[in-house]
Amino acid sequence: MTKISITGEAFNVLIEGEENRPVLMLAHPLGANLHIWAPQVPALRAHFRVLRYDARGHGASVANEGPYSIEGLGRDALAILDALAIPKVHWLGLSLGSIVGQWLLIHARERIGRAVLASTAAQMAGPDLWNSRIRSARDAGMNGVAIAAAERWFTKAFRDTHPEKVETVMEMVRKTSLQGYVAGCAAIRDMDHREAIRSITNKVLVIAGRHDPAAPPRMGTFVANAIEGAKFVTLEASHISNIEDAANFTKTVIDFLTAPESAGAKASRRPKSQVKRAQIKKIAARKSSRQQASTSKAPTKKASAKKLKTKRPAKKASLKKTSSRISLGKTPGKKTGASKKTTGRKRS
Repeated sequence: MTKISITGEAFNVLIEGEENRPVLMLAHPLGANLHIWAPQVPALRAHFRVLRYDARGHGASVANEGPYSIEGLGRDALAILDALAIPKVHWLGLSLGSIVGQWLLIHARERIGRAVLASTAAQMAGPDLWNSRIRSARDAGMNGVAIAAAERWFTKAFRDTHPEKVETVMEMVRKTSLQGYVAGCAAIRDMDHREAIRSITNKVLVIAGRHDPAAPPRMGTFVANAIEGAKFVTLEASHISNIEDAANFTKTVIDFLTAPESAGAKASRRPKSQVKRAQIKKIAARKSSRQQASTSKAPTKKASAKKLKTKRPAKKASLKKTSSRISLGKTPGKKTGASKKTTGRKRS
């Protein structure tokens, strides 16, 4: 663990893995902390240098009074990268972490390579729900938040068969600062990326839990459809799919982040305006070539027509010669044949 001071505020950071590998930054959900990624880290370290951090208001990081904003949380992530002198990372975020990832892809895309957005949405449920959740947290405390979260975050089947895994996550929630949690709720409440995400050009994978009531698949589908070329995967899980379906979650993430670049994929990701301009140029070039071809052919046709006109008098002359020979006593039978042959010939 490393404490980084950013403008006098402490952030808890953990970075693991070989220095020569690309960096993958992990961002946790609201109410959790960097330890929620424990099931994925061993496999991820085989491919990446893994950077985890506690978001503002969570874990061992600063928990100042809110409300927070998604922009502010995004700038925290950038400040951590700057403090560690890391110019660019891949991104893996879940729930709140995925929403922060959206902001980075919109406003700091040059700092992000590929991005995985799990249990995500471009806009969460209306402000009334979040205001109610803030009041409930203040009334019941973080233990009450943990009890309510367990039902949203994991399916009943998983809660019944893996209570120890559920309890590990709920203990993270109980230890989260009430002030930090409430401020984070306000950040999600005020977020709306529905139009802005259409500008994202990075390679993106969206993961949804089929049984997630907090960020149902339709919300993830909206995000994937709004981002050109984004991939969409559904797992048999609720909100915290990296715990409930850990093996499939980890494999899906690694397969996406390590897939080789393809020339076709790069070409297809050109901005739509460039594609349209290229198509217009092609159409104009075709029209121009057709016009040039028709212009160059026109004189040839006229010339051939003139040739036909000059040849016709010659034919008449030959007919006169023939008839003169016939009148001088040539074989009459040839006259009939010649006459038929001449009159039956088609003019071109």
